[in-house]
Amino acid sequence: MTPLLLAEDDPNLGALLKDYLEAKGFDVTLAVNGEEALKYFLEGTFALCILDVMMPKKDGFTLAGEIRLKDPAVPLIFLTAKSQKEDTLRGFELGADDYLTKPFVMEELLFRIKAILKRSTSGEIKPEKTVFEVGKFTLDTDARTLSSEDGVVQLTTKETALLRLFCQNARQTVSRSYALKLIWGDDSYFNARSMDVYITKLRKYLKADERVKILNLHGEGFKLIL
Repeated sequence: MTPLLLAEDDPNLGALLKDYLEAKGFDVTLAVNGEEALKYFLEGTFALCILDVMMPKKDGFTLAGEIRLKDPAVPLIFLTAKSQKEDTLRGFELGADDYLTKPFVMEELLFRIKAILKRSTSGEIKPEKTVFEVGKFTLDTDARTLSSEDGVVQLTTKETALLRLFCQNARQTVSRSYALKLIWGDDSYFNARSMDVYITKLRKYLKADERVKILNLHGEGFKLIL
């Protein structure tokens, strides 16, 4: 069974989610606060982490940052009762793969978990080509790394998926809507802002090679220039 880490301080919701996901074939480790969740994460191996933002002892954002120190690529889903845009963007800046605002339907959470795992290297579908030359860089989508003579950058699942999409369509326009629907599942406002955050990160990684650029074509989408 696929191992998941669930950090949720509401005992009723935590128990319901754990029972539901286990009934769907997942092996769920439930933590009731951020410190306990970090302990479980450091001791185990998880395919995906579901983190409540507002938790005692250690909030979800702090927890995510510490998880990223050990594993920069493990998929993260944030759960929160808040709906402020700033919180959503902060989550994506920490490398979140998705974000659900409470209350939510458990089937929606299940759908998003499956979609993320399907895109990850542990999922069922893998791209035909897994290594791409990006100027002076080499993208390895299996390892989720971007390497050059200067070193290796560990990418998140979405960073890998975005850069792979751009490489597959190098020098061609990739529409914003298509990228959002392919990688995020829909082209909502929050997902669009999330994608902008990840594209900014990719540009930062690639800036060492002046020949490589991800152009923003207003009203159209993006184009990778090599």
